[in-house]
Amino acid sequence: MKILLVLPVLLSFILFGCSSAIPNRDVTGETFPSVKGKSLAGKEFSVPEDFKGKMVIIVLGYVQKTQFDIDRWGIGFFTSDLDLPPVYELPTISGLIPTLISGTIDEGMRDGIPEESWKDVITIYGGDGSKIKEWTGTTNPNNGRIILLDENGKVLWFYDRGYGLPPLQELLNKIKEHRKK
Repeated sequence: MKILLVLPVLLSFILFGCSSAIPNRDVTGETFPSVKGKSLAGKEFSVPEDFKGKMVIIVLGYVQKTQFDIDRWGIGFFTSDLDLPPVYELPTISGLIPTLISGTIDEGMRDGIPEESWKDVITIYGGDGSKIKEWTGTTNPNNGRIILLDENGKVLWFYDRGYGLPPLQELLNKIKEHRKK
């Protein structure tokens, strides 16, 4: 009987406890790694290839608690006077188990997101999720990773320390500056 009580805890440690934080790094000036994902609306995406030719804002989230920070950024984007480039949220989930239950995870996300926004939420699973996490780092995973990509998938601006008005203004200034070129 004790084994039945201990087994779930042991499995949790084996499946989820082995990952350690990857030091964060500033990826400004680098090209976004090539990954595949699927929007909550069902469209397949190759990122950054499918965004070629347009500037976009990518918002990465690594854990469910990141949503609080992402929502604050979203309010900042929504209340900005600037005509923003398209914004895509990329929940990035690595690991075998989440990949196996990706349909359930995506369905849970759909329950909390208005249907008209499903096209802008692209989930990245498995090895591609790991690739992105290794690229930006995972220290302080509750903070979103906000990325401005140019028309060729190069990172013009990157921020991973939580929402604030000064970084939002930096992002808006970078967008204006890039549009002048």
